[in-house]
Amino acid sequence: MAEPMFRTFENAELKADTFGLSHVTVKSKALGRRADVTVFIPEGLEAWADAPVVTLLHGVFSSHWAWAFKGEAHLTARALISQKLIPPMVLLMPSDGLWGDGSGYIKHADADYEKWILEEVPTIAYALTSACSSGSPRFLAGLSMGGFAALRLGAKFPNAYRAISAHSAVTNVAQLTQLIEEDTAGWSSNPSDQDIFAAMQSAHVKLPSIRFDCGTEDALLPANRELHHKMASHGLIHIFEELSGGHDWDYWKSNLHRTLLFFAKIGKGVAANAST
Repeated sequence: MAEPMFRTFENAELKADTFGLSHVTVKSKALGRRADVTVFIPEGLEAWADAPVVTLLHGVFSSHWAWAFKGEAHLTARALISQKLIPPMVLLMPSDGLWGDGSGYIKHADADYEKWILEEVPTIAYALTSACSSGSPRFLAGLSMGGFAALRLGAKFPNAYRAISAHSAVTNVAQLTQLIEEDTAGWSSNPSDQDIFAAMQSAHVKLPSIRFDCGTEDALLPANRELHHKMASHGLIHIFEELSGGHDWDYWKSNLHRTLLFFAKIGKGVAANAST
């Protein structure tokens, strides 16, 4: 049998209602090349000042369109906003920089995928709507590889985000190497760049509010349980949930509302629950 042309094949399918979405391509200084971001700006944002900015990070093999066209993140946000369960939020859904099967959102020898997310992506919201500015509360979430980045970056740069959340998170780079084809030799070897808990331990100030979840049928569940137990044993306040499902878009699409509701709660100044 002939070898397939492509090792991976991710189809956007374009089934989701696209109202409120836009696609932006920028020249990233951190990456040294162009990069893409899908953005959701909800209706009625014009009346807001310093509206919340939520960055959603995708997993391996994927790109900027995944959270919208496979996860329908904007539809979830729109429904919650219409029910007044969350305030209007701008969703930024960037690509990871498109290195190999996945950049890990980590600094590499030739490009800074971390800086791209941390410093450059938020400014896209400021450029697109006057309702957002450097004073906007920022939140970070992701799935799988993106979950690894959300928890790690939130711990490494605790003043950058009010709260962080992850679905089905990879918890260290060793797990990522089992998924991607490329060698990670050029990636930062700093422990806080290689492992979520190491990043949390290295924090010298209070961490942002934290939640994460994993499916009961997900191969990453043991790693997520281990992270939860380590955090609990070190007194790191967080929410951890085990929910029905696997490592797939049915799970992520069904549970994104938990992240947005959590961000809305923290945005009101309500403290995170103790670890469960």
